[in-house]
Amino acid sequence: MTVYYTKDHEWLRVEGDVAVVGITAHAAEELGELVFVEAKEDGTVVAQGDSVAVVESVKAASDIYAPVSGTVVGFNAALTDDPTLVNGAPEGEGWILKLRIADAGQLASLLDAAAYAALVG
Repeated sequence: MTVYYTKDHEWLRVEGDVAVVGITAHAAEELGELVFVEAKEDGTVVAQGDSVAVVESVKAASDIYAPVSGTVVGFNAALTDDPTLVNGAPEGEGWILKLRIADAGQLASLLDAAAYAALVG
Protein backbone atom coordinates (compact mmCIF):
# COMPACT_ATOMS: atom_id res chain seq x y z
CA MET A 1 0.00 0.00 0.00
CA THR A 2 1.65 3.21 -1.17
CA VAL A 3 0.81 6.70 0.09
CA TYR A 4 1.36 9.82 -2.01
CA TYR A 5 0.94 13.51 -1.21
CA THR A 6 0.12 16.69 -3.13
CA LYS A 7 1.45 20.21 -2.73
CA ASP A 8 -2.15 21.18 -1.87
CA HIS A 9 -1.98 18.92 1.24
CA GLU A 10 -4.08 15.99 0.08
CA TRP A 11 -2.91 12.42 0.63
CA LEU A 12 -3.73 9.41 -1.50
CA ARG A 13 -3.42 5.75 -0.47
CA VAL A 14 -3.48 3.35 -3.41
CA GLU A 15 -5.41 0.11 -2.87
CA GLY A 16 -5.43 -1.76 -6.19
CA ASP A 17 -7.06 0.55 -8.74
CA VAL A 18 -8.78 2.66 -6.05
CA ALA A 19 -7.31 5.64 -4.23
CA VAL A 20 -8.44 6.57 -0.74
CA VAL A 21 -8.14 10.37 -0.48
CA GLY A 22 -8.01 12.75 2.46
CA ILE A 23 -6.22 15.79 3.79
CA THR A 24 -2.92 15.66 5.61
CA ALA A 25 -2.42 16.23 9.33
CA HIS A 26 -0.74 19.53 8.42
CA ALA A 27 -3.85 20.68 6.52
CA ALA A 28 -6.20 19.52 9.28
CA GLU A 29 -4.17 21.45 11.85
CA GLU A 30 -4.13 24.59 9.70
CA LEU A 31 -7.89 24.45 9.10
CA GLY A 32 -8.86 23.88 12.72
CA GLU A 33 -11.91 21.93 13.87
CA LEU A 34 -13.98 20.76 10.92
CA VAL A 35 -17.73 21.30 11.06
CA PHE A 36 -18.76 20.02 7.60
CA VAL A 37 -17.41 17.74 4.87
CA GLU A 38 -19.03 17.15 1.48
CA ALA A 39 -17.75 15.22 -1.55
CA LYS A 40 -18.89 14.78 -5.15
CA GLU A 41 -21.46 12.04 -5.70
CA ASP A 42 -20.49 8.48 -6.58
CA GLY A 43 -20.04 8.15 -10.33
CA THR A 44 -18.71 11.69 -10.77
CA VAL A 45 -15.77 11.69 -13.17
CA VAL A 46 -13.00 14.15 -12.24
CA ALA A 47 -9.72 15.23 -13.77
CA GLN A 48 -6.53 15.60 -11.79
CA GLY A 49 -6.73 18.96 -10.01
CA ASP A 50 -10.55 19.23 -10.06
CA SER A 51 -12.33 20.02 -6.82
CA VAL A 52 -13.77 16.75 -5.45
CA ALA A 53 -14.81 17.81 -1.96
CA VAL A 54 -15.22 20.76 0.37
CA VAL A 55 -14.31 20.91 4.03
CA GLU A 56 -15.51 23.70 6.29
CA SER A 57 -13.94 24.54 9.60
CA VAL A 58 -14.56 27.16 12.23
CA LYS A 59 -11.85 29.19 10.42
CA ALA A 60 -12.52 28.70 6.69
CA ALA A 61 -13.84 26.56 3.86
CA SER A 62 -11.40 24.77 1.60
CA ASP A 63 -11.63 22.72 -1.57
CA ILE A 64 -10.09 19.26 -1.76
CA TYR A 65 -8.57 18.56 -5.17
CA ALA A 66 -8.34 15.25 -7.01
CA PRO A 67 -4.73 14.05 -6.78
CA VAL A 68 -5.36 11.92 -9.89
CA SER A 69 -8.06 11.63 -12.53
CA GLY A 70 -10.77 9.11 -11.83
CA THR A 71 -14.33 8.34 -10.80
CA VAL A 72 -15.68 8.95 -7.31
CA VAL A 73 -16.63 5.55 -5.88
CA GLY A 74 -17.21 6.29 -2.22
CA PHE A 75 -17.53 8.85 0.57
CA ASN A 76 -16.69 8.36 4.23
CA ALA A 77 -20.27 8.53 5.53
CA ALA A 78 -19.03 8.70 9.13
CA LEU A 79 -17.96 12.30 8.39
CA THR A 80 -21.59 13.33 7.93
CA ASP A 81 -22.23 12.85 11.65
CA ASP A 82 -18.69 13.60 12.88
CA PRO A 83 -16.52 15.74 10.59
CA THR A 84 -13.95 16.05 13.41
CA LEU A 85 -12.80 12.50 12.54
CA VAL A 86 -10.64 14.28 9.96
CA ASN A 87 -8.98 16.30 12.73
CA GLY A 88 -8.42 13.29 14.98
CA ALA A 89 -7.15 10.85 12.35
CA PRO A 90 -6.66 12.70 9.04
CA GLU A 91 -4.71 9.88 7.40
CA GLY A 92 -6.78 7.07 8.95
CA GLU A 93 -10.45 7.05 10.01
CA GLY A 94 -10.77 10.62 8.70
CA TRP A 95 -10.36 9.73 5.01
CA ILE A 96 -12.77 11.67 2.81
CA LEU A 97 -13.47 9.83 -0.45
CA LYS A 98 -12.43 7.06 -2.80
CA LEU A 99 -11.54 7.43 -6.47
CA ARG A 100 -11.19 4.69 -9.08
CA ILE A 101 -7.92 5.70 -10.72
CA ALA A 102 -8.21 6.47 -14.45
CA ASP A 103 -4.50 7.03 -15.16
CA ALA A 104 -2.00 5.42 -12.79
CA GLY A 105 0.77 7.28 -14.62
CA GLN A 106 -0.34 10.45 -12.83
CA LEU A 107 0.92 8.99 -9.54
CA ALA A 108 4.45 9.80 -10.70
CA SER A 109 3.66 13.53 -10.41
CA LEU A 110 2.83 13.24 -6.70
CA LEU A 111 5.13 13.55 -3.68
CA ASP A 112 6.37 10.73 -1.47
CA ALA A 113 6.38 11.07 2.33
CA ALA A 114 9.93 12.50 2.47
CA ALA A 115 9.24 15.12 -0.21
CA TYR A 116 5.99 16.15 1.50
CA ALA A 117 7.72 16.41 4.88
CA ALA A 118 10.33 18.67 3.29
CA LEU A 119 7.56 20.81 1.76
CA VAL A 120 5.82 21.48 5.08
CA GLY A 121 9.18 21.63 6.89
